[in-house]
Amino acid sequence: MKSAQEWIESLQLEPHPEGGFYRETYRATRLLGGRTPVSTAIYFLLRSQDLSAFHRIASDELWHLYAVTPQTRLRIWRLNAERGLGTFLLGNEPSRGESFQEVVSAGDWFAGQLEVLEGGDPSQAYVLAGCTVSPGFQFSDFELAKADELCRSWPQHQELIRPLCRRESADNAPLR
Repeated sequence: MKSAQEWIESLQLEPHPEGGFYRETYRATRLLGGRTPVSTAIYFLLRSQDLSAFHRIASDELWHLYAVTPQTRLRIWRLNAERGLGTFLLGNEPSRGESFQEVVSAGDWFAGQLEVLEGGDPSQAYVLAGCTVSPGFQFSDFELAKADELCRSWPQHQELIRPLCRRESADNAPLR
C-alpha cells in the first residue's frame, strides 16, 4: 500500500485551505449562467494529523473513497438548519457503517477528520477520496466557518465545533 506522501507526490496534490491535500482533476467546460461549470472533481487526501475544517459551499458535494489505510475511516460531520447534526463514515467496511460514497448537501456546514481504529497505525493513516461538486466548485462559493458564529447557531455542539474550525478564518472572507 502506498504511503500518504507517495500519493501526494504521484497525484501532485497541494495543500488545501480547509486542510489536507487536493488537486482538481476535472472542470466541465459547459457553464451554467455563463459562469459556473456544471461539475468539478478533485482528489482529496487527509492524514491523521490533518483536519478538514468546518466550511460550506454553494453546491452538493459527492464524496467517494479511493484508498484508505487499514483500520482507518473518515468521519464527516454535517450541520443543517432543518436536519441538525448528522454524520457519515467514508471507509471500506460497510459492516461498520462505512460507505464508499456519500453526499453533503449544498449549504450544509461540514468538517472531517480521520478515525484510526484499534489495530490501525495513526502515524501512517490516511484516506484518499474524491469530491465531485455539482454545480461546479468555485472558491468564491467556499466559506470557512468562524467558530464563534457557528457555536452561536449550534451551542449544543460547541465541543465538536471548536476543534474542527480554523483559527485563521477570523475574517471569514471567501478564499480565492
